[in-house]
Amino acid sequence: MTGKVALARQQWERSYRELADLRGSDGVEGPVREQIEAVEEELRRRLGGPFTLDELAELYDGSARWTYEVIAKQCAQPGWSRSASTAADAAFHLFARGARDYRP
Repeated sequence: MTGKVALARQQWERSYRELADLRGSDGVEGPVREQIEAVEEELRRRLGGPFTLDELAELYDGSARWTYEVIAKQCAQPGWSRSASTAADAAFHLFARGARDYRP
């Protein structure tokens, strides 16, 4: 695993754990769940079929702008912007589990 992938995974996992601490045992619910699902849907669209963690980490670079736009478009509820970056990172964390080379 490259350093870039390891660092990205740490960021993704930290955000996911942060949401889990705030939202309860299942990690996410309500509007934040919608934000995560919107980003995961966009990840599927952008990555297409099978992918690697390197490809996902590469997509993560520069993702702040497009994840924010996706969340704003699909999940614009009061206060949505406060959780957008954390939800986006949590979406990457969950999506990473589908990588061909994923190891917990």
